Amino acid sequence: MWNFPFVPPTASKEGEGISLLYWTITLLAVVFGSIVLFGVIYLAVRYRADNNAVDRSNATESDLRVELAWTLIPLVLALVMFGWAAKLYADIYAPREGYYEVFVIGKQWMWHCQHPNGVRENNVLTLPAGRLVKASIISQDVIHAFSIPAFRIKRDAVPGRYNAMYFTPTKPGEYHLFCTEYCGTKHSEMIGKVIVLPEKEFQAWLEKGGQGLATATTGMGGAATGGALTLAQQGEQTFKALGCNACHLNPNSAVKVPDITKTWGSDIPLADGRTVKGDEAYIRESILNPGAKIHAGYQNLMPPYQGQVSEEQLVQLIAYIKSLAGDSSGGN
Repeated sequence: MWNFPFVPPTASKEGEGISLLYWTITLLAVVFGSIVLFGVIYLAVRYRADNNAVDRSNATESDLRVELAWTLIPLVLALVMFGWAAKLYADIYAPREGYYEVFVIGKQWMWHCQHPNGVRENNVLTLPAGRLVKASIISQDVIHAFSIPAFRIKRDAVPGRYNAMYFTPTKPGEYHLFCTEYCGTKHSEMIGKVIVLPEKEFQAWLEKGGQGLATATTGMGGAATGGALTLAQQGEQTFKALGCNACHLNPNSAVKVPDITKTWGSDIPLADGRTVKGDEAYIRESILNPGAKIHAGYQNLMPPYQGQVSEEQLVQLIAYIKSLAGDSSGGN
């Protein structure tokens, strides 16, 4: 039987609100459009030039009640739609607590996803049902757009900047994953899938290092690997390989450096008098270009690592620095 869905399924808590808003706006557009259309037709027929049966003497030129009605009613409805949409927007993009965090890296032409326990996926993102998820998204080359139609969410993947969004998958199943920003010759091939598993199955999948339950359905070139080391442990290895521990975690170091164990989540005073938050963006910039924001009381002695570490390694380093401050990032 012919089966072509009119709209994608709604498979997230946030998507339910967005779908309801969409159909409400559609219904209002149809209602007001019909009023205008059929009103024009009625007036054109009733008051046509050759209709002598209509008395046009003493015609009413204006009616304040009608004018207020057609002005205030659409205005109030528009303000309600605006407030409703703003609330839904904030639910997706404003920071929230109690999430499971995944890192997503866009690159020509694939999606690379990393879980806190070290599991990595390409063109596949496996998530738990019924649990708030935070996706931290970045690009390593050009601008991409991470889009899951069934969740009614989309977020740009921008080089050099982490963009976050929050959503709660509700229905186990497989859903399309697209890049919706033209990113080069193979843009149309930058597709994948999101696999939503019940919580217990998802935990079992994580414990098996991303193998087993979901691997049979990770088509589109996707695969899950890793899991032997957590993201923070991988970051610790990279941290040591780059020689960062010689200064930052060496109490006998001759080089005076900031206390890296207190970087994450702190208010960092800068040499120019400003204060910045010790978040993902600050840590990333401090690794690649440490001279951009000098910590107050310290000199610019750290060499830049621009071009020496990949986006995947930066994600691992950030997870490690978070762990030094007592933040596991696996689900606050």
